[in-house]
Amino acid sequence: MSHVFHRQAKTVPRVAASGDGVYITDTEGNKFLDASGGAAVSCLGHSHPKVLQAIRDQIDAIPFAHTGFFTSKPAEDLADKLIETAPGGLEKVYYVSGGSEAVEAALKMARQYYLEIGQPQRRHLITRRQSYHGNTLGALAAGGNMWRREPFEPLLIETHNIAPCFEYREKRADESEEEYGLRVANELEAKILELGEDSVMAFIAEPVVGATAGAVTATPGYFKRVREICDQYGVLLILDEVMCGMGRTGSLYAYEQEGITPDLLTCAKGLGAGYQPIGATMLSDKVFAAIRDGSGFFQHGHTYMGHPVACAAALAVQNAIEEENLIPRVKEMGLRLNEALGERFGNHHHVGDIRGRGLFQAIELVSDRGSKEPFDPALKVNAKVKQEVMKRGLICYPMGGTIDGVRGDHVLLAPPFIVEGVHIEELVEKLGDSVDAAIESSQNA
Repeated sequence: MSHVFHRQAKTVPRVAASGDGVYITDTEGNKFLDASGGAAVSCLGHSHPKVLQAIRDQIDAIPFAHTGFFTSKPAEDLADKLIETAPGGLEKVYYVSGGSEAVEAALKMARQYYLEIGQPQRRHLITRRQSYHGNTLGALAAGGNMWRREPFEPLLIETHNIAPCFEYREKRADESEEEYGLRVANELEAKILELGEDSVMAFIAEPVVGATAGAVTATPGYFKRVREICDQYGVLLILDEVMCGMGRTGSLYAYEQEGITPDLLTCAKGLGAGYQPIGATMLSDKVFAAIRDGSGFFQHGHTYMGHPVACAAALAVQNAIEEENLIPRVKEMGLRLNEALGERFGNHHHVGDIRGRGLFQAIELVSDRGSKEPFDPALKVNAKVKQEVMKRGLICYPMGGTIDGVRGDHVLLAPPFIVEGVHIEELVEKLGDSVDAAIESSQNA
């Protein structure tokens, strides 16, 4: 019997006993290739010696000091590192303990910004369908995943959805990539005008959509048009890089590849690589200065924000990414992963799309490749894929509801940045066998 309330209330998961590099071993001696970094978290793999030593050193110095009274050297040094490496106008770092908290903080910063500059009527938040921004009530409201939202809808603040930039599913045959991207980006302007151009507070989006839709990248020009619209109507742009940031897509910040800068940015998973719970909201000088020169106090806070040990771990992670030259490696191994996926699934009758960027990729499973028709959700193909990969010693991130929160299945891959060619071969071989077994099981159901 377990007294832990696990994610699945009817089952108790395996017990992780140790981690080494890209592998996790359970208490029964079973070894698993961590091909999703948990949930795109473990970018350095498991048991990186310099990160572990940094944690020990900080615990020996001082494990905790409340930020109502003190700052700490790791917190200051990490913030310096993040701002130094962030292109564009991000100037300040607000620490939290995870991605949902980072989004909550960003939403509150956006609202307080407008209060500080004398525009209290700005309250509307625009988001995209099939987005995901976290599980706390504010972050859940900001997300566009209907399945996750539905049970808690009466508790959620009002938000407004526009279409995602999801080329595989929504581009018309008579459109180029650029034309499609501009069409869906312009939905933002239409929604702002519908709500009242002086009433919209912010637009939030993932530069590369993560768990909900599976490594969906925007078409060229989409985010530049979004930035133009936000600037035209005085709307803050919040980019959520909790899953896709910190090197995952081949640049330290995913937005670098879009040629824009946000007003607010959230990051978490790859920030601390799972060695300690940490997240951050980064903000432009414009937003910070409004609060500093106004009330001087951000009306928000958490007990463990800026935790010295968490900051020390995250700083060691970011130093390792730089010192070990891992960003170029993400690009190189990302290309190898994409090629391997193409070789195994490029002509697969039940794989409709292979997509992503860097070491953040996915395959979308379909009942028919030609028509893009998804599997019947009742078959739970994604759950069967998870069962099959675990049997074969592989961890990946299968999800359902890819298209609209109900229909569609995909498998998200986010291996550690230290992955090697032999691991990619193992990953794709085991994933291929697992997908085939899961589909065969579904067809025979």
